[in-house]
Formats: sequence, structure tokens, C-alpha cells
Amino acid sequence: MTDAPPLPALSITLARLEAVVFRYPVTTPVRTSFGVMHDRPAVFVRAEDADGAVGWGEIWCNFPACGAEHRARLLDTVMAPLLLGQAFAGPAQAWATLTERTAVLAIQSGEQGPIAQTIAGIDLALWDLSARRAGQPLYRHLGGTRGSVPVYASGINPDQPERMALRRRDEGYRAFKLKIGFGQERDLANLDAMRRALGDDAELMADANQSWTLAEAQRMAPLLAPYALRWLEEPLRADRPWSDWQALKACTGIALAAGENIAGDEDFDAALRADVLSVLQPDAAKWGGISACLPVIRRAQAAGLRYCPHYLGAGVGLLASAHLLAAAGGDGLLEVDANDNPLRTEVAPALRHPGEDGRVNLGEAPGIGVEPDLGRISEAIRVAAG
Repeated sequence: MTDAPPLPALSITLARLEAVVFRYPVTTPVRTSFGVMHDRPAVFVRAEDADGAVGWGEIWCNFPACGAEHRARLLDTVMAPLLLGQAFAGPAQAWATLTERTAVLAIQSGEQGPIAQTIAGIDLALWDLSARRAGQPLYRHLGGTRGSVPVYASGINPDQPERMALRRRDEGYRAFKLKIGFGQERDLANLDAMRRALGDDAELMADANQSWTLAEAQRMAPLLAPYALRWLEEPLRADRPWSDWQALKACTGIALAAGENIAGDEDFDAALRADVLSVLQPDAAKWGGISACLPVIRRAQAAGLRYCPHYLGAGVGLLASAHLLAAAGGDGLLEVDANDNPLRTEVAPALRHPGEDGRVNLGEAPGIGVEPDLGRISEAIRVAAG
């Protein structure tokens, strides 16, 4: 573990903490190897301090969608009583306090994931609040200097994926990630179609969503080699021993990527020690927020890994992830869901249309740069849903 510069700290005493749940019924379901998403939920977190400053965060809840309301209730009934009226030296201290105070509850209830995700969303809101109070965009508040990040189009379904990819290319995207894990014939046909449509210059990645056994991954890896993938994401289940990943790495030259389903310093450090991943993808709305993820990212970068944040939720968490990537620096890409979702575009419209260089600018507004208009979001969902 390497030493990292301390995160900035502005004293915070929260007066209000609330969660708002939205749900967008999608026209085209989002298909993965582990299930189909028929709607896109979002849990936005609004934090207000004793001086009236406000910050926004987002709690991971994308699948199964019924978890959104549950996480909102965890915030209301468990987290808010632990935070409100208490003085903290900064978001990192609040994160550590919540994590410590709920550790036994997480074990007792078997709810380690939902509890960690709720704390992560609160942490994002507190960092947004801290940056707004400092009058700085979040990336600069965290020590970053360049306020733009490269993006890639993600969540591309296995049904005629080249059509969606071409639409996103017309919007300025230059990198694309295809979902695979639907059988050899279909996966290879889709990769063929993507390469023919996009050409050899486009960056192309593939996400198997933990769908293969080691034997299946070893059989598929050589077949993927002709497509010049920049990385192969989660070819194995996240709970498989690192020895399985090492065996896979030994039989392929494709960079391996994972991290969205790793949680905790010990597990991230174990991943770094295993020396199998080339791309690390922590999801700041799923575990750690900024307070815990940024130190992990710095350790990973020091070890030579590429940091590319995982994110497939709504606009608040996406903007926080963009600022976190900008603060971390390096050559990582920001994941932007290619599927229509007003919960993303109404909050973060600038991220839909990259510039000619495939980058998006985060601007100079304080915090994550936007103030979500909840009424407008509700109306946009109603219109989009017909």
C-alpha cells in the first residue's frame, strides 16, 4: 500500500439528508448475461448542512430494480439518524463513521452490499457539498487539474449492436463496449458486426458480466483475439479465486478488467497483489464513494493499472464518476450508458455529446456542476414513458 496525499477536509454538520427515488420504464430492455432490466431506477441523495449548503449523490441500485426503495429506506431509517446534527471534519470522516457504526448491522442482516451502497451515495453527496462550499468544481477540489475526460459508450445490447454503436458514433463517441456472454456464435457474430461497422480505428471492449467458467473463458479468449479488444471485462465471476484469473491471463494477451464487484480495501489490495488486472473499475456509487475509492485508485495507478470507473446508473453518480476520473488523471475512460435514459440525460446532458476528440468537458461550476431539477426529471420520465 502506498502513501496517498490527504483528501481535503471542510467541517460538515448535516441538517437534512434525504433520498429521492425515480424509475424510468425503458422501451428497449437492457440485456445482460445475468438478467434483463425492464426499467431503470435511481436513488438520488440530497444532503444539506447547517449553513444551507447542498450536495447531491446517488446510490447504486440498477439491478434488481426493486432495490431502489429499499436503499432509500436504509438512508432514512439507519444512516440519517447516525449523521444528522453530528460534526465531521469532512466527508472521509463521515464515511468512516458510518462504515464503522453499521459494520455489525451489515453482518447481522446479511446486507453488506445495500448498506455499503447507501453509504457510498451519501459520501458522493458530501463531497459535492464540500466542493460547492469551496467554490470549486469537484475534480479540482480533489486535486485534479484537467476538467475533461474521454468517454466510451457502454451497455450495448446483443440485438443488432452495431446500430446503436453507429448512432453513438454520430454523437461523438470513439470507444464502445459490447455485452457478450450469450453463446459463442452470437458473441462472435456481434463482434464481427461491430468491427465492420466501426472500423479498425475504434476502441472496442467486451463485457461478459461474469458469465463464464474458467474453462469457458479459456476457450473463448483465443477466439476474441482477432477483434483487438482494449479489454475483456469480468469474464469470470467476481467471487472466483485469483488463481483462476491468473490461469486465464496466462492464455490470453487481452487486458483483463474488473472492479465493480470488489468491495473493501483488503479485497482491492488482494486484486492488486494478484497482478492479473490491467484495468481497475471501482464503482464509487456501489462501494466507497470518493473517500474510499480515490485512495484505492491511487494505489492501482501506482501499480501500473489503468483506472476506468464503472458506472451504469443515472446522471448524478455519472457526473461524480467523471469528476473522480478527472481528479485521478491517467488515460482512463468514463463509462456512459448508451441506452436512452432521461434520469441520465436530464441531469447530465453534456455527457451525451462528446467533442471531436471523444472527450467531455466538466466545466467550472462548483461541485458536480449541476443542481438536479426533480420536477423536470419527473416530467421527462412521464413524456419518455408515453
